[in-house]
Amino acid sequence: MATSKPPKAVLFDIGGVCVLSPLEAIITYENKNNIPRDWINFAISKSSPDGFWQRLERGQIKMDEEFFQGFNADLRNERLWKDFHTSFRNSKKKLKDVANSTQLGDHVSLKAEAADTTPTDQDRGAQSPTTSDQQPSETESQSGGRPSLSKLAKDTTIGDPVSIESEDVAQNPSTKAPSPDKQSTASSSPSPPKATSTLEQLPPLPEIDGESLFWSMMAHSRDPDPYIFPALLRLEKLPANQRPILAALSNTVIFPPGHPYNRLSDTQESDPKNHFDIFVASAEVGMRKPNEDIYQLALERLDKFDKERGGNGVKAEDCVFLDDIGENLKTAKALGMKTIRVVLGKTWRAVKELEQATGTELMDDKTRRSKL
Repeated sequence: MATSKPPKAVLFDIGGVCVLSPLEAIITYENKNNIPRDWINFAISKSSPDGFWQRLERGQIKMDEEFFQGFNADLRNERLWKDFHTSFRNSKKKLKDVANSTQLGDHVSLKAEAADTTPTDQDRGAQSPTTSDQQPSETESQSGGRPSLSKLAKDTTIGDPVSIESEDVAQNPSTKAPSPDKQSTASSSPSPPKATSTLEQLPPLPEIDGESLFWSMMAHSRDPDPYIFPALLRLEKLPANQRPILAALSNTVIFPPGHPYNRLSDTQESDPKNHFDIFVASAEVGMRKPNEDIYQLALERLDKFDKERGGNGVKAEDCVFLDDIGENLKTAKALGMKTIRVVLGKTWRAVKELEQATGTELMDDKTRRSKL
């Protein structure tokens, strides 16, 4: 099944890959509170590199009242609000003109790719016994419940909430340019009154409860992904001579001492931390993706781990890396890693790519039949 030499190591992001994406919680919050779509992602990402979110992920500040006050301030930054309306939202270039498979999410966000077919029930959790019978219908999602992944894939951006932005795609490509006669008529008509300044046209900054938003994101991203997490378990159970080194490379936060979220999941089995040989967490090492230093650290730990067990070490070209953020994948690819993009609502596609890379079946028969 493998199309090339199987990797020595497979590295996984956590949020949006091994567990559900917090992006869905952001979209729900924006919809519920009538906040312009993508504003929250824009405000967080454009606060980089020294916004409160980024500093929390590097472990430079504690998750306390000061953090939430600063996070609120980042979400109410007037300069970014102006930029959001004057440059970001006014951009009408189509995604295909500004992104390709090697330049994903680099401050030009990615619309979720169009589905080949309408997602089935299996798309919403075929391999997850806790989710397969409990997903809301499309109608229920539109009536105020949790949005369906099929809707999110069509209408929203993908990725993690700290490094992704989206673009508005022109929705009416059939609109024709005015005829020459009409253009000449328009040019001979009186000039319209001079528009008011951009600042005067801006709507007021939305009120956002940063603490409430933050905890909704954290709560949502505690459930294992119904496709990638089972694939991780299957890799873990392979015979030693076939099993790649399993590593996590993730932007994380540190919760207060004693907080239940210090574990990624509520059970030992579903906690991804228990299934990796190496776990590189941004808040613990003082670095974060997409900066190259954290990837180099992960490679150093992989190399040491392999040599300690009698191997000849690990290089970047020996690795496959899964992430839902294009900017993070760009760094990995530049270093020589093979990369797999995980798409919101279609994570099973990433599993199929991982099967090709590893030469291992990682889906159960029921799921495989539904995707053929």
